[in-house]
Amino acid sequence: MTQDAVDVAVVGGGVMGLATAWELVRRGHRPVVLERFARGHTHGASHGATRNFNNAYAEEHYLDLLTLARAGWDALGPVDGAPLLRLHGLVTHGDVDVASVQAALVSRGIPAELLTASEAALRWPGIRFATDVLWSADAGVVRAADALRELERRILAGGGEVRWETPVERIGQDPASAVLALSDGTTLRAGTVVVTAGAWSAKLLGGIGLPPLRVTEETPAHFRPRADVPWPSFNHYVSAGTYPATVYGMPTPGEGVKVGFHQVGDEVDPDARPHRTTHAESLREYVREWMPGLDPDSAVHLSCTYTSTDDGDFVLDRRGRVVVGAGFSGHGFKFATGVGAVLADLALDPSARAADPFRLP
Repeated sequence: MTQDAVDVAVVGGGVMGLATAWELVRRGHRPVVLERFARGHTHGASHGATRNFNNAYAEEHYLDLLTLARAGWDALGPVDGAPLLRLHGLVTHGDVDVASVQAALVSRGIPAELLTASEAALRWPGIRFATDVLWSADAGVVRAADALRELERRILAGGGEVRWETPVERIGQDPASAVLALSDGTTLRAGTVVVTAGAWSAKLLGGIGLPPLRVTEETPAHFRPRADVPWPSFNHYVSAGTYPATVYGMPTPGEGVKVGFHQVGDEVDPDARPHRTTHAESLREYVREWMPGLDPDSAVHLSCTYTSTDDGDFVLDRRGRVVVGAGFSGHGFKFATGVGAVLADLALDPSARAADPFRLP
């Protein structure tokens, strides 16, 4: 059995792992990222052209993380002549206290205003509104696929390494190092290992004291616009008992407008996903009722995994030489560069701590 040794290893080459490795490179380190699948795979939660850059949070720990993330996205700069954040704005409406969210955003210097349903309908005729609307111009989408490519490019340019198709079977630790057993029979020792393995986190870290992580298969869809009208990103908190869950969405150039229910898919084993579309008829009914600018019969569904904690909060913490980042699915992608900064802090400084809600019990 051959052995190799590195300063910091990162297990998981989705957006959180790549963002962490990039942050480590920025600080002068040369991390090695180990990803079980090939570049561009669709088995996890990071694939696809766009992710919602949704800033409609009132909790202080998420607003702190959002500030870190925004600085990180800005630091990446333009990619192919355009920023990775496409800030066409976000509308939030429905069964939610939009005034409280507006106050929290404004207190951080983030643009946010309240509109009546009539005012919002005039600006975005493709959406129906029945309540006051929170509008934030400083939101929109992350160019997700482009972000993954750029993060990898930055890692490699800074002397780091990304090893695709390199599954890690087990993670342990001894007094001298973290010990990673790879599927090819080799062992990698690391001063610290950061685990951002998404749906595979519990399988790799069952003994570290993780909270329950629920892995679900989610199947939102892209719908074809009926007319050339402006589209913001959106959150719609539907009333209990009407539709399965809160609705989110965003325009994706070339694919239509993405619409999905939040966290309603079947629980699955990530190594045996059925790729079964769920709630398709409810989603069409929702679009027919609330999105007059979309053709409800044009749905093209896509599939990804969510890995979620019971309370929806992320896990960002350290145990010995193992740093864990988990539970991001459903609202994590936009925070990736902020999460990367926090996980890099934890990896490099054993005394560092994330915000209380993100810590392990």
